[in-house]
Amino acid sequence: MREFAVPAVAKRDEAGGLADLVYTNAKEDPNYVAFRRRSAAGDWTDVSATAFLGEVVDVAKGLIASGVGAGDRVAILAATRYEWTLLDFAIWAAGAVPVPIYVTSSAEQIQWIMSDSGAVAVIVENAEHQSRVDSIRDALPALKNVWQIEDGAIDKIVAAGSDVETAAVEERRSGVKSEDVATIIYTSGTTGQPKGCVLTHDNFFAECAAATDVLGPLFRGLGSTEDAATLLFLPIAHVFGRMVQVGCVYARATMGHGPDVKKLLDDLASFNPTFILSVPYVLEKVYNGSRQKAHAAGKGKIFDAAAATAIAFSEAEGKAGLGLKIKHAIFDKLVYSKLRAALGGKAKYAISGGAALGLRLTHFYRGVGLTVLEGYGLTETTAASTVNAPTNFKAGTVGQPIPGTAVKIAEDGEVLIKGGVVFQGYWNNDAATAEVIDADGWFASGDLGSLDDEGFLSITGRKKEILVTSGGKNVAPAVIEDRIASHPLVAQAMVVGDGQKYIAALITVDPDYFTYWKTTVDKPAEATLADLVDDADLVAEIQKAVDEGNQAVSKAESVRKFRILATEFSPETGHLTPSLKLKRRVIMKDFGAEVDSLYS
Repeated sequence: MREFAVPAVAKRDEAGGLADLVYTNAKEDPNYVAFRRRSAAGDWTDVSATAFLGEVVDVAKGLIASGVGAGDRVAILAATRYEWTLLDFAIWAAGAVPVPIYVTSSAEQIQWIMSDSGAVAVIVENAEHQSRVDSIRDALPALKNVWQIEDGAIDKIVAAGSDVETAAVEERRSGVKSEDVATIIYTSGTTGQPKGCVLTHDNFFAECAAATDVLGPLFRGLGSTEDAATLLFLPIAHVFGRMVQVGCVYARATMGHGPDVKKLLDDLASFNPTFILSVPYVLEKVYNGSRQKAHAAGKGKIFDAAAATAIAFSEAEGKAGLGLKIKHAIFDKLVYSKLRAALGGKAKYAISGGAALGLRLTHFYRGVGLTVLEGYGLTETTAASTVNAPTNFKAGTVGQPIPGTAVKIAEDGEVLIKGGVVFQGYWNNDAATAEVIDADGWFASGDLGSLDDEGFLSITGRKKEILVTSGGKNVAPAVIEDRIASHPLVAQAMVVGDGQKYIAALITVDPDYFTYWKTTVDKPAEATLADLVDDADLVAEIQKAVDEGNQAVSKAESVRKFRILATEFSPETGHLTPSLKLKRRVIMKDFGAEVDSLYS
């Protein structure tokens, strides 16, 4: 059993709750630009630390006036936007507990989360969200207030608190202790009802202290003059986005919000972040989109040569020969600079989590000039428990434990985690808590992995997702799925074969790349994926992706047959969690006939 631990680092002085950060920032650095937000005209406008504190206090007054008590739960159902962050800190300032809800949640899921948490109020984003809440309101007797952001929620809450003294907010804020509950984040729920992860203020302080120490060049350290900024477009309802939001306030880095992923490149170009946060799916989309445009413009050979050079340059680990250096410099002017410009021009680092990016794209981006720092964590570990650092980086791994955290590998290969970032337990569910946290405080992640001699962690699969073939071979799907999905034409790959003679796969097609692919093989522009799902050319191209994936595993683990589906998995279809993980049981149920056909 291998174990690796990293000593903790000092945290900021705040001994109470997360709202203290807003007060301290306004006192110590009142003019620092805490946020940049879109104006009505579409420009980015600065929000100083002082101005943000004023808004937080005003909203907190309104919450108190509206009957939100200390310790009460207040739900937020909205996409990533400035108001989300404002409400989060205002709820903390009022001594209450924010409960995030994904915008993709169904009325039934919303009912479960609000009922289980006992939420007394909810702030939704728009009328459609409100209609979902209205449809279940009779089943939520504790719910007193429903506000809608697009219907003036902030102004209405502020107006409600116009007669409340500032001292009332101060009393609530000062009554919060670091060990108190900061938030209840409900897990995505690949199976069964979501469980509420209870995270304390101290969990976030531990996470932010460690992350901003390890990722020093990204977050601006206290007292530094470096202008660090990031555009958050990941869901704040997810623990990764939430941690970055709090981390920016903690480290006094400037943050903006990008609520519309379709406008992401435009937002990045105008915001000019110094670091970005992403998931592999987005980074794969950027690469595939760039390659597609290059090929469509007749510059495909140049792009492919530039990509190969970037990968080789990164793999050389600073020891590239003269010829490779010259080629890299040429392609930097022709290709790499344009890719960096598409991300705003200033970004040198990206933090990626949620799944494996793959060695090829890791080296590609680093060779281009954007070092992707992969990390690993769960909601139960307040986001990152391990991460690659700018000065301590090993491609293909998810890094070493962050300060104050220990990681060890159990006899069966499960990753166990211990430290200040580990959650307190599941809300109203002691039995589930006891299943994952032992008497010594080790949290059983459910993931399989390995630690090398330097403490770098590699994730090899999910314990509950292990397939056992009829021949008794144990197969971890993640490795081959990630490799197959790295092909630009593949959106997702899901390996099947539990109890069967051989491994097979369901494969979905990326709709954007499919449109481009049709032009390369003379298929009619109007042909849909359903029209071509059994097309010989399409099957042959997907076979290339499968062949590439099979190279990463043994013969017994390789995919023998596959089925192309005419639809893409998504959170909206119910086949992916909001964090884009496969809901295997749902997929197996909905596509049971397709799976059966692979073994008929």
